[in-house]
Amino acid sequence: MASSDERTVQTGFWPKLAGNLARVPFAEEVVAAWYCAFDPSTPVKVKGTLIAALAYFIMPFDVIPDFLLVLGFTDDLAVLMTAMAMVRGSIRQEHRDKAKAKIAELQGKSLSS
Repeated sequence: MASSDERTVQTGFWPKLAGNLARVPFAEEVVAAWYCAFDPSTPVKVKGTLIAALAYFIMPFDVIPDFLLVLGFTDDLAVLMTAMAMVRGSIRQEHRDKAKAKIAELQGKSLSS
């Protein structure tokens, strides 16, 4: 059974990212973390760490409100980068490749352009 954070991330991640894509300079890292977190081969501890960080990213209330220009996503970045440093070896190139393709799709670009 999925935890409440996992359900929150599953339902809220893509709408939050799509609505803020232009303002999230670390979007590719966030998406790579998402793909790693939901990869069946990812160890449970790694999934838990990434899901907690991703849940923080999509929560409407955090230390620095996301609507503040320039600073809005700095706390989200700090949480995510800390989590990713803890699980660095688990985020594989295939997660990064999927993230790059998804970002291009969300931006309405093809990978060949």
